[in-house]
Order: sequence, then structure tokens, then C-alpha cells
Amino acid sequence: MAHGRGEALLRGGMSSARATFLELFFDLVFVFALTRVSKRLIDDVTAGGPHVLRQLAQTVVLFLALWIVWSLTAWVTSRYEPDNGAIQFVVVASMFGSMVMAVATPRAFAERAVPFVLAYLAVQVGRPLFLTLALRGHPRRAVTSRILIWFAVGAVPWLIGALVPSTRAVLWTLALAWDYAGVALGWPVPGWGAARASGWAVMGEHLAERYQQMFLIALGETILVIGMTFSGAAFSAAHASAFTLSFLITALLWWIYFHRAGHVLAEAIRAARSPGLLGESASWTHLVIVAGVLLTGVGYELVIVHPYERTAPAWALFVMGGPALFLAARARFEYEIFGRVSRNRVVGVVLLIGLVPVVLRLPSIGALALSALVLAGIAVADAVRAHGRPLEQPASPL
Repeated sequence: MAHGRGEALLRGGMSSARATFLELFFDLVFVFALTRVSKRLIDDVTAGGPHVLRQLAQTVVLFLALWIVWSLTAWVTSRYEPDNGAIQFVVVASMFGSMVMAVATPRAFAERAVPFVLAYLAVQVGRPLFLTLALRGHPRRAVTSRILIWFAVGAVPWLIGALVPSTRAVLWTLALAWDYAGVALGWPVPGWGAARASGWAVMGEHLAERYQQMFLIALGETILVIGMTFSGAAFSAAHASAFTLSFLITALLWWIYFHRAGHVLAEAIRAARSPGLLGESASWTHLVIVAGVLLTGVGYELVIVHPYERTAPAWALFVMGGPALFLAARARFEYEIFGRVSRNRVVGVVLLIGLVPVVLRLPSIGALALSALVLAGIAVADAVRAHGRPLEQPASPL
């Protein structure tokens, strides 16, 4: 009987590969969450001072904490039946915890540290605990038990860091590294071994769709940045030009991502000998892709507000470094799908990085224009190379 109840939680052969409305509802929290991360990044850069690198590192920690919550939720709904009431409860509870984390993010390293950590641990410890109890008597309970033990151990430095401000940065960094090591290694427990996600039975098409939706969420966040920043700026020719260039870059990021590889991700995972292995690899790749888009969006706000101000080194990190990071991850994405890397992506990364000494001598709108020019060149080269050719079939080396 217990085994049957556990079996009802798992995806079956008749389960739909499409994301449910509840999952899309869950994603709305991360539109807000990414705006909070962007706000922190912008505040870090504009504040300047000797502690800017430390503040940027803190924001990276918070972003990675939010990402692992979203990513593991996507794996849960790809492994378990999202229309099951128990799994829907897990998604809604994860959504509420993510919302609390997002609200606390701007001041998470200050007075909102405890709410941020309690919300994070409620999801990361509470979710595997609930699933372990729900899977009573089912073999897959061994996986959720490993995850529960791993996150419970990691909860200790998270809590101590929240309660002792002087240790917060170090302990939270170690705790986050522990949590990510668990994902990478399969949450190994002495005497039990590991349970790598690459070996899980997942709904590949669903997982692919969730990654693509997260990418679109990141693009949506940049659209919010562009619109809100320009609506609060003077409607001058310079501000309007920066607004237009920002929108153009967003459209180019969309084009470059979905060109060829982005369109066949679901098919690649479905056809892979080990869907879990390709899904796990794609998860890491999309983490970097989303981070690149997020950095690029911060560059938009800096340039729209200060179009004629000379590009500072920290600004170049966003205006040129964001697209470069995106292209590097997009090159890996192409390798995951087709087993090759387009030279266009490599050349684009080299140009964006190589042009940094030039943009430091230009007003920020000039840096944004050069970034747009490089991305436009890649998009045009892709279109020319693909013209008249059928859509390639995935040939993942994974």
C-alpha cells in the first residue's frame, strides 16, 4: 500500500511533457527575484568604494542560492507528477519560500539575514523531508533521504552565519559550496553511496522547457530594467538611443540562444542515451547563461541613466562582460547539443573581452553600441550559415 502511494507521486507514461500552469505561476516569483538581484548589483556598482568587490561577491552568493532553489524545483516536477496534489503542495511551498528569499535579498547580508536563511532552509530541507515521508516504502525514498541528510548538514553554517554577522560571508559561502557539491556529486552519504541526478529517470522534454522558460524569465527581467529605467529618465536623444540599443541587445540574445540548438534541446534530451546526464549538464550551462543575461541587464540601467559618462571598469564588467559570459555558456550549450562549438561564439567572446581597453576610453553608450555590434555580427553570421539548410538533428556527445 505504501509502495503504491509512493508510485502515484512519480511521473507515468501518460504524464504531459508541458510545464503546468502552477509551474509558470511559480516562475513569476523569479521574475521578481531577479529584479532584486539586479537592484543589489546596481547598488553595489554605483556605491563604489573599497568594498565593492565584497558586495558583488555577496550578491553572487544570493543569486546562486535562488538558482539552486529554482533548479531543484524544476527537477522535482520533471521527476514527479506535477498534477499530483502532494507535489503541487511542494511547488506552492517552494514558491512561498522563494518569495521570502526574494523580498529579503536586498538586505540579506544585513538585518534580513535570518528570514532569508529560514526561507531557504524551509525549502531545501523541508522539501526532501516531505518527499521522504510521502515516498514511505518506495525505493526512490533512498534518493530523497540522501538529499535531506546533505541539506540538513549544510543548514548548520547557514544558521550560524545568519545569527553571527562577523562569520556570515565565510560561512554562507562554505554552506553554498556544500549545497552545490551535493548537486554535483549526487549527495553522497557514507554507507549509502551517491544518487547522481544524471542517472535519474526524468521527463526530458519537460526539463528542457523549464530551462528555456528560465532563460525567458531572465530576458523578461531585462525588459523590466529597460522599461523602468527609461521611463524614469529624461526623454533625450542620448537616453532614447541607449534604450533602443538595450532592447536590440535583448532581442539578439534571444535570437542567438534559440538559433538551432535552443530549438532542439527537448529533442536532444529525449534522444539522449542518458537524459539525466544531458539534463544535469544543461542545468549548469543555463546557470551561466542566466547570469550573463542578468549582468547584461545591469549594464542597460547604468548606460540608460548615464549615457555620456565615461565607461568605468566596473561598468565594462556588465556592458561587455555580461554578453561575453552569455556567449561562452551558449558555446558550451551548442557542444552539449551538437558536439561542436561555432567559431562565431568564440570570436564574439574574444572581441567583447578584447574591446574592453577601447570602451574604457568611450562614453558608456559607445560601449553599449560596440556590444550590440558584436552580437549583431554573430546573429547575421548564424543566419547566413543556416540559410537554405534544414534544421540539424541533435548529436550530443553526452
